[in-house]
Amino acid sequence: MVFIGKIVNAVKQGSKRGLKRTFIDSLRLHVRGGTGGNGLPKYGGIGGKGGDVFLVAEKDTKLKRVLSKLPTKRIAAGSGGHSETKKLLGEPGNDIVIEVPVGVSVFDEYGRVIGDLNEDQAKILVAKGGPGGSPLTQFSGLRGEAGTIILDLKLIADVGLVGFPNAGKSSLLKAISRARPKVASYPFTTIEPNVGVLEFSDLRQITMADLPGLIEGAHANVGLGHKFLKHAERTKLILMVVDVNGFQLNYRHPKRSALETVVLLNKEMELYQEDLLKKPIMLAVNKMDVPGAEYKWKELEASLKDFDNAVANFPEELRPLQAIKFQDIMSLSVQSCQKSVLNLKEKIRCVLDSEADKATEEEELKFRNRLKLKMVESGPKLS
Repeated sequence: MVFIGKIVNAVKQGSKRGLKRTFIDSLRLHVRGGTGGNGLPKYGGIGGKGGDVFLVAEKDTKLKRVLSKLPTKRIAAGSGGHSETKKLLGEPGNDIVIEVPVGVSVFDEYGRVIGDLNEDQAKILVAKGGPGGSPLTQFSGLRGEAGTIILDLKLIADVGLVGFPNAGKSSLLKAISRARPKVASYPFTTIEPNVGVLEFSDLRQITMADLPGLIEGAHANVGLGHKFLKHAERTKLILMVVDVNGFQLNYRHPKRSALETVVLLNKEMELYQEDLLKKPIMLAVNKMDVPGAEYKWKELEASLKDFDNAVANFPEELRPLQAIKFQDIMSLSVQSCQKSVLNLKEKIRCVLDSEADKATEEEELKFRNRLKLKMVESGPKLS
């Protein structure tokens, strides 16, 4: 395992100091199904079933809102009604339905997946109510299921912006969409993900998420670490944004050139999760309006044309095992050239459409192969 460069303790602790995190992407809750009502042995009455606890995906909610509604983080469904002489079948207990954001994965306390809520109004049961009293239970109502669940939110967006701090990701999101993220000339202006919508004249919409800037060692949770890198997992396209001048976190850290920045981001993504490199990835080299940028861009562009060889020349501790195969590479100036931003916007759409076409072709091929197999098994062959 590699901690790229010298990651001093000041980065791990000091860089987080003063960052007020209002965004919640993980929440632990204790849930309990309702207890079943008692039966009535004399008349064979059956107690009511205890209520269930459900989670339902709601596109307009956030985990922060869930926490504000459930400050104790404990949820219990209603108990079933007892059987009575005038009402032999007890009333069922009230269910509890908790609205959570779309994109939540639900785990039990042992880390096992209970379910994913990736679509609006998707619903899963997290605690089943106990059965009412009956001859099988000697007419005693049984307790409902109880346990701890963890809600883990991963944003669902078409495009995820990945890069080191101050590369211009927030400025890009602001320029290319209707989002209004905080923008400033110092690292860590983004401490929670922002999502914007790219709109086109034909009413096509593409969502883009600006993820907080990574630093060297992010895969090991240094800085804001994998708390936010995980949000790239559910994007269809990763847009890597780098400063043509390179990056330096502070005076304690080495100054990285633009090429080194690309290689280090490649390494961080690989160490966090290799599957991220299988996604389509574009590279946007920003801040082309600063003096000397054109020369640095040409130098970087030459290296990126043979990125495999460029990566091979890096020291082992910095070198990723797999070099990224970029779908597209372009330079732009978010601040002073709106044309370059619009050009990027169109290229993003082209890449996404191309990937969608590939996925459709793959599905059609799979369907045709399954059809061929069925035809072979039934007798006639499909030519």
